[in-house]
Amino acid sequence: MNRSNKPSAANLVAIALALALAGCGGAASPPPEPPLAGAAIGGDFTLTGSKGQPVRWGDFAGKYRIVYFGYTFCPDICPTDMQRVAQGLKLLKGRDAGLAAKIVPIFISLDPERDTPQVVGEFAAAFSPDVVGLTGTREQVDAAAKTFAVAHAKGEAQPGGGYLVDHSRIVYLFGPDGAPIATLPADQGAQAVAAELERWVS
Repeated sequence: MNRSNKPSAANLVAIALALALAGCGGAASPPPEPPLAGAAIGGDFTLTGSKGQPVRWGDFAGKYRIVYFGYTFCPDICPTDMQRVAQGLKLLKGRDAGLAAKIVPIFISLDPERDTPQVVGEFAAAFSPDVVGLTGTREQVDAAAKTFAVAHAKGEAQPGGGYLVDHSRIVYLFGPDGAPIATLPADQGAQAVAAELERWVS
């Protein structure tokens, strides 16, 4: 009785499937789409730095930018968020200094009546020498807040004087080209901030 050495049709299908699966396993998956890709958030502004110098959005071209709007007289949320951002960057720097060097954190005051360049500069430096503190005229600040989709309003007067400022609690991450990438989870702590930076910064 003669036996054929040719594989059966079933065997041919199995071999083809195995080769196809092997090919799929070796293929690199496409990078994830940034959550804020294409969003109309961010853009040109002219504000004032801690030394009274004009600072523009374009000055940060080529850098990843973390942007947070708040105010220095904020009793809790703003300093907490900024501390977590600074700590997250410090954690990232410990893991990959080159990656961290590509990022500039920016704090923009929504309370220019009290947050002078010196005040905002001292506030930013209290978290890290890398944080850029910005303020400006009321018109400049309002225009920047609108461009970055940040809602804000002066709150009620407080006992003993002063007032609060109600505002959106958002920490944005922008790419080197100024396009929005994602929001950073400062409310979840420094580790979460560092992890999200590692995910998007390259």
